[in-house]
Amino acid sequence: MQFFTEAVNVLKTLVIALGAGLAVWGVVNLLEGYGNDNPGAKSQGIKQLMAGGGVVLIGTTLVPLLSGLFS
Repeated sequence: MQFFTEAVNVLKTLVIALGAGLAVWGVVNLLEGYGNDNPGAKSQGIKQLMAGGGVVLIGTTLVPLLSGLFS
C-alpha cells in the first residue's frame, strides 16, 4: 500500500508540473501577442494559461483522492 501512496504522490507532482508548464507557456504566448499586437496569439495564450490552471487544480484536488481509493 505504501508503494501505491508514493505513486499517487509522484503522479500529483507530475500533473502539477505539467499544468504549471502549460500556464507558463500560455503567459509567454500572451505576452508575445501583446508585443506583436496579434489577437490570435493573445487568445491562444489566455486559453493555455487557463488550461494550465485547470490542470494544476486537478493535480491538487483530484489526484490525491486516488490514494484513498483502495484503502
